[in-house]
Amino acid sequence: MDAEHLVTTAGGKVRGKTSTRSRGGKVSVYRGIPYAAAPFGEHRFRAPAPVDPWEGVRECIAFGPPAPQGGQLIGAAPWNAKTSLDCLRLNVWTAAKEGDHAPVLVWIHGGAYIVGSSAEATYDGTRLAETGLVVVSINHRLGFEGFGHVPGRPENRGLLDQAAALRWVRDNIAAFGGDPGNVTVAGESAGAGAVAGLLVSPQARGLFRRAIAHSIPADMLGIGAARRISERHAEILGVPLEADALAAQAPEKILAATDEILSQTPTTGVRTKSLTCFAPVVGDESLPETPLRAAARGATAKVDLLVGHNLHEYRLFTEMGQSVEIDDEETLQTTASRAGLGTGALATYRELHPDASLQDLYTAIMGDAMFNEFTVRLAETHAKGGGRAHVFRLAAESPALGGRLGACHAFDLPFSFGNLDTDFAAFLLDGTPSNIHTALSDRMVTAWHDFAATGDPGWPAVTTEATPVKVWNEIDELHATDRSPVRRLWREVPFSPR
Repeated sequence: MDAEHLVTTAGGKVRGKTSTRSRGGKVSVYRGIPYAAAPFGEHRFRAPAPVDPWEGVRECIAFGPPAPQGGQLIGAAPWNAKTSLDCLRLNVWTAAKEGDHAPVLVWIHGGAYIVGSSAEATYDGTRLAETGLVVVSINHRLGFEGFGHVPGRPENRGLLDQAAALRWVRDNIAAFGGDPGNVTVAGESAGAGAVAGLLVSPQARGLFRRAIAHSIPADMLGIGAARRISERHAEILGVPLEADALAAQAPEKILAATDEILSQTPTTGVRTKSLTCFAPVVGDESLPETPLRAAARGATAKVDLLVGHNLHEYRLFTEMGQSVEIDDEETLQTTASRAGLGTGALATYRELHPDASLQDLYTAIMGDAMFNEFTVRLAETHAKGGGRAHVFRLAAESPALGGRLGACHAFDLPFSFGNLDTDFAAFLLDGTPSNIHTALSDRMVTAWHDFAATGDPGWPAVTTEATPVKVWNEIDELHATDRSPVRRLWREVPFSPR
């Protein structure tokens, strides 16, 4: 890298520019660098293919196109049938120079495995790069393209894309001043689920030494369930469940089929639309076993973990437009039982929240079912298998919507990236951040940096006897072990693939 922001990669020379968010003008950003060929045409539904090298200098000043996606969820990127399909691109923020050996953080965006993009302003890596990290963010295939079962084609193509991006980092990041031997892979929500999958995937083995996972979803699919979802897609599309027949369908047609599937609601229990029908598929060579099983036998022990969740995860969805219909407590008990809870669990939740509405109880149960319990259990299982893991819980609450969001899903993101001046942060903070918010962000950014650099975020690791929890708040707390009163209710829930 030189004064003209020129870097020579394995594919050819790229030119970036100074980040406009850089306080001292020292951070360079390179946007839209291809790490694999466009995953369409001959490459559709296949493992990522290498990029063809280019001549001359490639101008990398604009983000690459997002992967095909609909607009079903918060965080969806603008996409239509005219958007370029050359979506396997990544971005680099760095203040380092070649030979600096700076720690590297690779970010995987969330979005229920069906939406999202590395171009979101929340994910701008400038502030983290100013701390001394080299930050990489990536796009990957989503929805059916990335996780749909296609006979004769690899499962988990989205995970394979991420592994390809990590190989690009291994082969190229030194030219940006990064240390290929000190890489942390990080993500939130579906991005955290991908991180958990990469811990297990043979294709990603040895490509990172640390992992950060915020709000890890418990959802995974068996191959049989994945096939049934694909059969439904094929039925709606009116084609056989065959690779060539599916590859002949335009991405927007497959997205429409997914939208039709997601529009359906269960006939018993709580009536609400599903957030997604896709998740990593267990049983393929890309993901031979679940993260919990792999961690229990020590297979993940060489990777340091920093994991955590927010106190009121599910409020983002119920307060931001998800229609929820609950007739009575019996209806809610049906849904709780589907999540694996025993018949007495609902009464315990009621004792803990005596004035809560049925929807509030549903929100609390779903937050624990989808994110909270699995996240902490993975850390504990990893520690029992000989690994090192640190746990946090975000308790600081959003003042938006009259405080109804609380410490909701994704509230941690602007703080962790140090980006409290984005539109998303302004919404969640109900305006300009206070000095208290800025100080909390500074502490969380420091924890990310220190963990990526050394493996120590600043508080004790989980042991086989205790689960220390760093509680992020206006005034932080450190609990010597996990005090969550509902964890015993989930103790026997196996979180097996659907």
